[in-house]
Amino acid sequence: MKAFVGGTLIDGTGGAPRADAVIVVEGERIAAVGNRGEIPIPPEARVIDASGKWIVPGLIDAHIHFFQSGGLYTRPDVIDLRDVRPYADEITGIRQRVPDTLARYVASGVTSVVDVGGPFWTFEVRDLARRTERAPRVAVAGPLIATYFPQELKAEDPALIKVDSAEESRATVREILARKPDLIKIWFIPLPGRSPAFQTAIVQAAIEASHAAGTRVVVHATELETARAAVQAGADILAHSVEDRRVDEAFIKLLKDRNVVYVTTLVVNEGYQEVLGRKVRLTDIERRLGDPEAIATFDELASLPVWKRPWAFHWFSRDIAFWNLKRLQQSGVTVAAGTDAGNIGTLHGPALHREFELMAEAGLSPHEILTAATQGGARVMGRSAELGTVEQGKIADFVLLDADPLADVIHLRRIFRVVKGGAVFDPRAWDEQKPSMRSRL
Repeated sequence: MKAFVGGTLIDGTGGAPRADAVIVVEGERIAAVGNRGEIPIPPEARVIDASGKWIVPGLIDAHIHFFQSGGLYTRPDVIDLRDVRPYADEITGIRQRVPDTLARYVASGVTSVVDVGGPFWTFEVRDLARRTERAPRVAVAGPLIATYFPQELKAEDPALIKVDSAEESRATVREILARKPDLIKIWFIPLPGRSPAFQTAIVQAAIEASHAAGTRVVVHATELETARAAVQAGADILAHSVEDRRVDEAFIKLLKDRNVVYVTTLVVNEGYQEVLGRKVRLTDIERRLGDPEAIATFDELASLPVWKRPWAFHWFSRDIAFWNLKRLQQSGVTVAAGTDAGNIGTLHGPALHREFELMAEAGLSPHEILTAATQGGARVMGRSAELGTVEQGKIADFVLLDADPLADVIHLRRIFRVVKGGAVFDPRAWDEQKPSMRSRL
């Protein structure tokens, strides 16, 4: 039993910060929360002095991919360098570093993540995280059900399964459901030569089959009309910000009426632009906690022949994505903070803190950002009853900070301790606490 005493608690419920708080943890659950004087401290409890600290719920990254490293070679469908590093070698290295990747999340204050699409072996990552103390809670979707398959991503255990009919879509859902996924993910890429109605029918078939089994569905749809079609077909979660056009009132009403969660993923586009544009600007927490093997690949672009380098990289309108996020937040749509970590330039763990900065640039307040990274993430996890706030009976996942995060969202990087399931971690001892790389999947 532990008692965290004297900190200022921002419990995530929307109430005012509570000074001189007491949190009693028994096992992995919160046994009591209140002010000092209201909550008796059990004599057998180990008392942890939190004076001068701020306490927030554990952070949740609602969109990551364990099958991607964040390095230059991880998306050959974007920049094909398989003759420099075979894709199979890239995947082998990623799997070997999974224990380290899990620990990076905890060191970053991230106590839960949602892997929204990857090979069947990502279910093994979920299993590993469950039996590993220094690891976030992991929700997994398994292979993406795709209307398009980039041949560059061909692998023995591919991250995507292409379907060409509603019947194939339902059969693929059944195959994935056998692994007990937390979600089903659809990669909805509109294809020329195929009618929108035909492609939407494939998506709808997957959603109906998933819902029949009681499993929620997250859809990749970055264009407004594709996102609209996905939600009309029954999508529970939109995996990305809408990037091509400003959202309209009908779309906003649709999301609110259907209680759809909107995941941000602003940083992923910045990561691609910086690495492929050879203008990488790492934050302090990315330099400290980012995977050095992934970071080292960023400079390798300069050594490649000129004809292998991308001429330009302009995937999205930052202004549109920012405007849409602010408009949806103001309208009461549930927002969840997610990074799409694993993509080129988006580092597992610390990338979430850069996502917070971009959300602030879009006009969200520190309180709104923290809510998106806690309650919003818990909604995507499907675990709002257990995660997302610091309340009696919930799982003891929270972060002790050295500065007030409601004054500036950058203070969420000022991590003093991370508590996950009642276990306490010191992220500043990262170098001494790195997990053994002998643990393999």
